[in-house]
Amino acid sequence: MRKLSTIKIGTNLQQIRKSNGYTQEKLAENIEVSVRYISDIEQDRAKPSYEILIRICNLFHVTLDQIFSEFLNVKENKKLDYSLAGYEKLSDENKKTIEHLIMYFNKK
Repeated sequence: MRKLSTIKIGTNLQQIRKSNGYTQEKLAENIEVSVRYISDIEQDRAKPSYEILIRICNLFHVTLDQIFSEFLNVKENKKLDYSLAGYEKLSDENKKTIEHLIMYFNKK
């Protein structure tokens, strides 16, 4: 596990934001902080409070272990595949297509 002083999650948070189609402005508005604060977090110039982390997790339906996965000492890496983070916003038809593709590739 890395030293606590080296934990930087800005890139993870930026990937989550972008994969959900949010600009820094839209995220800031939704979690009631300034755009500058979001920018500082994503550039690892500021560390978000627990309250802000919880707001981000609730907004994007992710967990803290998905944000901090590379720093956690667990047997299984639970890092979120950010390309699927917007799955919940898809139409039912597109969700079924993805589910069928996953089943197909898991059979191989």
